[in-house]
Amino acid sequence: MIDFSGRSVVVTGAAGGVGSALVAVLSACGARLIACDREGTDLTGAGIEEVHHFDLLDDEAVTAFAKRIGESAAPAAVISNAGWTRAETLADVSTTALDREMNLNFRSAAVLSQALLPVMRNQPQGAAFVFISSVNAQAHFGNPAYAAAKAALNAWMRAIATEEGRNGIRANAVIPGSIRTGAWEHRLAHKPEILAAVGKLYPLGRL
Repeated sequence: MIDFSGRSVVVTGAAGGVGSALVAVLSACGARLIACDREGTDLTGAGIEEVHHFDLLDDEAVTAFAKRIGESAAPAAVISNAGWTRAETLADVSTTALDREMNLNFRSAAVLSQALLPVMRNQPQGAAFVFISSVNAQAHFGNPAYAAAKAALNAWMRAIATEEGRNGIRANAVIPGSIRTGAWEHRLAHKPEILAAVGKLYPLGRL
């Protein structure tokens, strides 16, 4: 198992389905977890040593968070996990929906990583940015604004890897298929048969 003993890891969207799983795994690896999510979310998972409630759509809050992190030990990794979508077809993509989905799923992660770059550089053991992308960035499975934002996230990851590798910073994107988290509940309430339909897209036949 990877050993993060004594090193900090930042996780955004830490209260969600994927976020809480990341917290559990990283805690088992000995990481000092810095958990971030919106106000009102539960960030009391095992292994969480530092909690920050703020809105990733608030640039000033993101910059203030990065400044606070910079005043303590530099993180070994930053995992940009927060994400959200509601605009499921092109017809659903209003200008308001486009702005919100692009801002939350791409821009917020870009602003956060850019703000943290100075403190992440040139650590003796290196550092990493990990962006939680989506299979939607690779092909069309619906949610066009979300998919576009995740594709932009992949491009941003490559920019960091290319420009910051010389400073000991790695960057990667994890591109999962559909995962049944709380984000699916509104869909299931409206259309319960969607699980079977989406399952057919995957070799295992399920989310």
